[in-house]
Amino acid sequence: METMEVDQLSKPSTSKTQEQSNKKHCNLPWIEKYRPQTFQEIVGNEDTITRLSIFSKQGNVPNVIIAGPPGVGKTTTILCLAKILLGSSFKDAVLELNASNDRGIDIVRNKVKMFAQQKVTLPPGRHKIIILDEVDSMTEGAQQALRRTMEIYSNTTRFALACNYSEKVIEAIQSRCAILRYSKLTDSQVLARTIQICEKENVKYTEDGLEAIVFTAQGDMRQALNNLQSTHNGFGEVNSQNVFKVCDEPHPMLIKDMLKNCTEGDIRKAYKIIEHLWNLGYAAEDIIKNIFKVCKNMDMDEPLKLAFIKEIGLTHQKIVDGLCSLLQMSGLLARLCKAGSKDRTA
Repeated sequence: METMEVDQLSKPSTSKTQEQSNKKHCNLPWIEKYRPQTFQEIVGNEDTITRLSIFSKQGNVPNVIIAGPPGVGKTTTILCLAKILLGSSFKDAVLELNASNDRGIDIVRNKVKMFAQQKVTLPPGRHKIIILDEVDSMTEGAQQALRRTMEIYSNTTRFALACNYSEKVIEAIQSRCAILRYSKLTDSQVLARTIQICEKENVKYTEDGLEAIVFTAQGDMRQALNNLQSTHNGFGEVNSQNVFKVCDEPHPMLIKDMLKNCTEGDIRKAYKIIEHLWNLGYAAEDIIKNIFKVCKNMDMDEPLKLAFIKEIGLTHQKIVDGLCSLLQMSGLLARLCKAGSKDRTA
């Protein structure tokens, strides 16, 4: 009887903890909830991931720099590698520092050096791993201090560095590491993963809605999943109208109409659209970025497309330099209309 009572008492507590963990899991952003845990789950950059999986089997991993655009899986890859190599020792044998941490010369001299000096019991042929994310935002002094630390503790510690631009990492560190370059994910890869998550989360979506998610992501998986979750939570249905409301980007159909008017040399109609977007409060940089995205996928003659892209690029450069006025955008339209009318007369 006593054992039965004990069993009955213990059951609710376990179900309670299960409920709590499920709740915690439900409240996670999808980028964390569906963060890949193994190399097989990572989308894109297959050749590089195959190389890393071979490293993980052999155990003796070199110091690595993973360079590439945001949202393609750089940090995820390093974490997967560390988990495979270290298993249960992961918590004790991994130090992760992000750009949000202070990473000046003092952090390298103290925190990184102290961790490298620590003794941790690991399986033979395994090393402690120090992960430095966004390493290209470290000061040059800190990078100089880091290169010596990498040499001194090479017997016990490996460094995994992630960055957007490898040229911002000093050459002395680059020569001590194997550099792995990641490229943007293709639209089909982003779309496939998005559909997979829609099915798991029972998300109601339309085809044009997923197209809009892929268009706004531009090869960035993190951006795609954030936009998907925001649209689902905000509107319930993922369609193109709702996606562009959430992402608050100039609608590509308006931009497309504007560029069509430019190819026909109709400045009045084109200007009406750009003025409408300007009055909606979009910044010049938001508009110019979307003009480029739409233009490169538009169906038009190759010489005309090249002329358009050249003019868009020159205007983008002026906007980045600080000339963010409607006058700049109007000048761009005038030049595009001129190129369009030239093409028709030719």
